[in-house]
Amino acid sequence: MPLTDSPRPVRKVFTSRAGGVSSAPYSSFNLALHVGDDPQDVGANRRRLARVVGVPAERFVWMEQLHTNTVTVVTEPAEGPVEATDALVTTTPNLVLAVLVADCVPVLLSDARAGVVAAVHAGRLGARNGILPRAVEAMVRCGAHPEDVHALVGPAAAGESYEVPEAMARDVEARLPGALTRTQAGTPGLDLRAGLERQLRGLGVRAVDVDPRDTIADEQFFSYRREGTTGRQAGLVWLEGKEA
Repeated sequence: MPLTDSPRPVRKVFTSRAGGVSSAPYSSFNLALHVGDDPQDVGANRRRLARVVGVPAERFVWMEQLHTNTVTVVTEPAEGPVEATDALVTTTPNLVLAVLVADCVPVLLSDARAGVVAAVHAGRLGARNGILPRAVEAMVRCGAHPEDVHALVGPAAAGESYEVPEAMARDVEARLPGALTRTQAGTPGLDLRAGLERQLRGLGVRAVDVDPRDTIADEQFFSYRREGTTGRQAGLVWLEGKEA
């Protein structure tokens, strides 16, 4: 039976550290309130982001990211960050799902045909403990089909830079095959994006794009590993269109 409506368009955006008002060490487009930056500066940066993408700031949904494998389905804006979750899923148009990162992997998922999107914070622990498959499962419960899902994996710590103890690397590899690697220095490392891409394809997600940029090495991004006290960039995903 032919579709009567065309698929809803989806927007996906990654920010960098440039273009904001925050002062060092958060200079300049820090979007996180939890890192010690002046809240007024963060608010100004978030309003600037909203203007650039063309969606009111009150339509953004942020997370209290705690490196869990908890996924939350949202249908409307929240007063503050959604508590204790590391992935958001929605079918609501013009509701911008935001994930904050500074080396962890931001993953933006969409099934435009079904009208379902998700934003995932996949740090080492979350990736190890299955945050991404749980997010895909939540999307499926909302009507998505894995073969129709597009995944955009954002800038993050690259395997050549992300050094960890051998035992830690092997522990993650046991739960996220494909993540174990060696750094440029020949030491044990993690390439979470490689493991997550392999995991997505195993879930039936065929359309996977991976941004190769390394947040540790590339100073246009915030990097907790490189800087310690620093800001956070964001990944954003939303369905364009009128609310139902």
